[in-house]
Amino acid sequence: MNSEENKEIIVGWIGTGVMGASMVNRIMNEGYTCIIHNRSPQKAQALLDKGAIWANSPKEVAEKSSLIFTIVGFPQDVKEVYFGNDGILGVVKKGSILIDMTTTEPSLAVEIAEAAKSKGAWSIDAPVSGGDVGAKSGKLSIMVGGAANPLHEVMPFFEIMGENIIHQGPPGSGQHTKMCNQITIAGTMIGVCEALVYCQKAGLDMSTMLQSISGGAAQCWTLDNLAPRIVKRNFDPGFYVDHFLKDMAIALQEAERMQLALPGLALVKQIYLAVKAQGHGRKGTHALMLALEVISSAKNEV
Repeated sequence: MNSEENKEIIVGWIGTGVMGASMVNRIMNEGYTCIIHNRSPQKAQALLDKGAIWANSPKEVAEKSSLIFTIVGFPQDVKEVYFGNDGILGVVKKGSILIDMTTTEPSLAVEIAEAAKSKGAWSIDAPVSGGDVGAKSGKLSIMVGGAANPLHEVMPFFEIMGENIIHQGPPGSGQHTKMCNQITIAGTMIGVCEALVYCQKAGLDMSTMLQSISGGAAQCWTLDNLAPRIVKRNFDPGFYVDHFLKDMAIALQEAERMQLALPGLALVKQIYLAVKAQGHGRKGTHALMLALEVISSAKNEV
């Protein structure tokens, strides 16, 4: 789309947290006008200063836009945004495209899709992976579920936000794929943090150790992006512990429904509950290191 076409489209955006603010900022950088809403208005101020239009509710966003992205915190927040008294689905226009990028329950994605269809609108579930780094750089992995029909209209926006964009199947498929992603991250994170605890106890230099293993078979995104933050004792969130606990709970709930045993995920979730109990729920997922240090009586300072 050229800049003149961009000016004709008003993009609706609900949720300007750690991830959402960077994602909508990239869309605005491409010349699109955005109407935004966030439960905490102060988190949207930088975008408003840049020229975004404020909406007082999700309902108002839906009244003024037919292309609406949402990325909020928890399933109950998604339900409120879509089905609440001031929600999107009460006023959604025929032909609108609703894209929920929150990580939430696959069944909820199906429910939203069915409700949207009854209004003559489309719904896509498109959770993302890549954290704050990927959101800022436009290198997110976007896992897409829903009908293929509206994807050609949404794809230009996905391409602004991400690089690995794959349609997984019908409504809910994007969310199921994100559960696979989170299960993998849970196992990887505990491996990385346990390696660093071991490194401390063995008297190795963490940065030097990471230079070796990051170039071998252990190489992964977590080693490249989060292990250096741990070394610097920087536990600021790229993705909150509280939100990761929510994701693991959804994955375990879905596993139980499918009669699957995921003992590794269940164990990691228990350790993350300890991270939260220690007061670190609003820190990044790599704060798992802090709980493991307490368990091992290793160095523990923030």
